[in-house]
Amino acid sequence: MKYDVIVIGSGPGGYIAAVRASQLGQKVAIIEKYATLGGTCLNVGCIPSKALLDSSHHYYDAVKHFEEHGILVDTPKIDFPKMIERKAKVVEQTTGGIKYLMDKNKIDVYEGLGSFVDATNVKVTKNDGSEETIEGTNIIIATGSKPSTLPFISLDKERIITSTEALKLPEIPKHLLVIGGGVIGLELGSVYKRLGADVSVIEYMDKIVPGMDTDVSKELQKVLKKQGVKFFTSHGVSSVERNGDEITVKATNKKGAEVEFKGDYCLVSVGRRPYTDGLGLDNAGVKVNERGQVEINDHLQTNIPNIYAIGDVVKGAMLAHKAEEEGVVTAEFIAGQKPHIDYNLIPGIVYTWPEVAAVGKTEQELKDAGVDYKAGKFSMRALGRSRASGDIDGFVKVLADKNTDEVLGVHIVGARAADLIMEAAVAMEYRASAEDLARICHGHPTYSEAVKEAAKAAWDGKPLNA
Repeated sequence: MKYDVIVIGSGPGGYIAAVRASQLGQKVAIIEKYATLGGTCLNVGCIPSKALLDSSHHYYDAVKHFEEHGILVDTPKIDFPKMIERKAKVVEQTTGGIKYLMDKNKIDVYEGLGSFVDATNVKVTKNDGSEETIEGTNIIIATGSKPSTLPFISLDKERIITSTEALKLPEIPKHLLVIGGGVIGLELGSVYKRLGADVSVIEYMDKIVPGMDTDVSKELQKVLKKQGVKFFTSHGVSSVERNGDEITVKATNKKGAEVEFKGDYCLVSVGRRPYTDGLGLDNAGVKVNERGQVEINDHLQTNIPNIYAIGDVVKGAMLAHKAEEEGVVTAEFIAGQKPHIDYNLIPGIVYTWPEVAAVGKTEQELKDAGVDYKAGKFSMRALGRSRASGDIDGFVKVLADKNTDEVLGVHIVGARAADLIMEAAVAMEYRASAEDLARICHGHPTYSEAVKEAAKAAWDGKPLNA
């Protein structure tokens, strides 16, 4: 069978690329080695983790906050298997939605491992061992990523686990040790802390979420510490051992002393690696770099012009929405259009509570680049909406060019930050100034007023409610 476009991988990047290509009149096939579509994000990533984050948030509120709202209930109890079952249903519904999109857009779905025969032919090895080869004028690699580990850690996937296993544990841990203070570790650590586990986060760097603005990192650590999460930054893990149901993690602190941690589960969340296993890139002559990422140009083409690569398998942040945008751009480029993607305006989000979201440059990046900038900051505590809901932790920080007032970065810690950040992304897409944001009438009372106030603080240094 011959296709205009073959997509290998059905995650957010792959299935969106397939849909967009079909919308633009291409004959499309998609290859997925697992029984369900949607890739890591929908099956063992974004969607199931958010389902557990929401469920655990409801429980935490019932235990910690209902009474202050005048809601008196008997001591809430956790039906953990029910919580996991609900998560599974959410995943099932979502992946089923992808199957519907494939059918709606007349995209042929091949279940099996896709591997290059050459630059235009892809072999599909099915689970029963049978093989089928299909031909594509254009081929898009969207095979995503897998959890990374450290060379000395042996993952047994029972008690020394990755994020995949953390989403389907048979019980709530008594003490969850989390190696890595990045997004995944903090989100899953938050889930189990809310449900009653002790949680210790062991991070090699001197701050959590190291790639985010320093003020954001400090605020998030302060808030999560208040919720009971323990942090051990500047700790380099040297060994992880299991003895029965007990896990021992040894690490060296910043003073050079060895420290020992004990728990019943250890989540290894030290990042993810591009996944190209079994893809047969050599057969097509596709190059990868020293980090295992598929090399691409500005049009997401590999060194073989008819082969493209998107998402976690290429350079850049490993984010589902980044992969989606790359999928759209690739499909449109193949169809002869001239799309664009601004990587500076891809938001980063942490779905703890409060949430964390950022777009554009951090203060440190502006300092390192020698940019003359100004900053405006506004506390969520000063908002009427925050006081009404009880979500008073966090702030909005707006960074703007000191000479032109153009918004260069926005950083938020607070309730619904994941949604609020899109106001900043839209503004920055149109190169808005801090004054522009400050002069837009925002509804009252809303969390979004903090964006307006922070923008005014950056523009003229005079927020109205602080």
